[in-house]
Amino acid sequence: MSTGFFDGIAPITFQGRDGTDPLAYRHYDPEEVVLGKRMEDHLRFAVAYWHSFAWEGGDPFGGQTFVRPWHPQDDMGRARMKADVAFEMFDLLGVPYFCWHDLDLRPEQGSFAANRDTLNEITDYLGEKMQGNKTQLLWGTANMFTDRRWMGGASTNPDPDVFAFAAATVKSCMDATHKLGGQNYVLWGGREGYETLLNTDMGAELDHMGRFLSMVVEYKHKIGFKGQILVEPKPQEPSKHQYDFDVATCIGFLRKYGLESEVKLNIEQGHAILAGHSFEHELALAVSEGMLGSIDMNRNDYQSGWDTDQFPNNVPEVALAYYHILKGGGFTQGGTNFDAKLRRQSIDAEDLIAAHVGGMDVCARGLKAAAAMIEDGGLDAALAERYAGWDTAEAKAMLDSDLATIAQRVEREGIAPQPRSGRQEILENYVNRFV
Repeated sequence: MSTGFFDGIAPITFQGRDGTDPLAYRHYDPEEVVLGKRMEDHLRFAVAYWHSFAWEGGDPFGGQTFVRPWHPQDDMGRARMKADVAFEMFDLLGVPYFCWHDLDLRPEQGSFAANRDTLNEITDYLGEKMQGNKTQLLWGTANMFTDRRWMGGASTNPDPDVFAFAAATVKSCMDATHKLGGQNYVLWGGREGYETLLNTDMGAELDHMGRFLSMVVEYKHKIGFKGQILVEPKPQEPSKHQYDFDVATCIGFLRKYGLESEVKLNIEQGHAILAGHSFEHELALAVSEGMLGSIDMNRNDYQSGWDTDQFPNNVPEVALAYYHILKGGGFTQGGTNFDAKLRRQSIDAEDLIAAHVGGMDVCARGLKAAAAMIEDGGLDAALAERYAGWDTAEAKAMLDSDLATIAQRVEREGIAPQPRSGRQEILENYVNRFV
């Protein structure tokens, strides 16, 4: 039975690049084969439960602008209505996955036992809706940043009782994710950092965070969860400094605590920008270290210094992102989660559908451009030419040598290298041929 929220909106179909319907796919054809794989299987789109259904339109300077039938989100009847609307949208879009925080699904109850029980209740309801439905769970996670109990962190909190509450919360969320067949479990440490070093023991907090993540891995194996455990880098906001600052920091953290073979990364475009990087950089680094798990796709406003979580609309950026994903072998259990939200003035149900349609089309265009560049081989050829000198036996032997021996060779052979062009503009022009 329809909730009526999306009345008048038909299932979204592929109409091709000449289509003009704002509620139709122009580039995303799930059946189109790209590099030997269906587009849907490459992109593995997911809808974020929090921004699409739980967020009420507030920002740091203003309150609720969205008035939905399931507001206020304070009882289980409305939680079930929210789930009904969510699955109607999943069906309209034809997306294969969705993602959630526990607080998106059920109202805050105050006590752990009540939170667990209501999470289990809504998990059973979601499980019933997922039976025979195309849309399945990409990942679940725990919201350990909204309630005031988390103001000093979760696993890094100076109060051991908060650490215990966090451990119990994550266990319940992992159980729910496992029960629903989720393909990943994500930890995002929005409060795992500090506001000031004046009251922070950084070494102790990092050790506690490392032990907490080790417990997560141990529990994964105990319950037989086959999904990936992922951590999500972000440099700041809401904390002044978050310990999972960027990809490089996370990799160093995982290696320090011996978790690099058990945990991978969920990388968000907007978080990369806040860290002073490009999305392309963060993905390339993760791929080079074998640490890419999944992505959150969105964008920031480049004139704002905070995480605006807008839907993607920059095809060249997205193309370079998927170029590195494809070069790394593509997703296995991860996917493309739209961690993106409407603007506060986009208050209609149609806006929610149109935002996802546009985002999926941008990703599809980016994927096809990335695949075309890989098939053309121009970037690979340029890299091979630039580093060709390292293919010689003499160059390879130098890496096993020492400074004195190398210095003798430079003097003996009169080596006086001349600079060579990096050809950046030529390569940028090359990319623009495809995007």
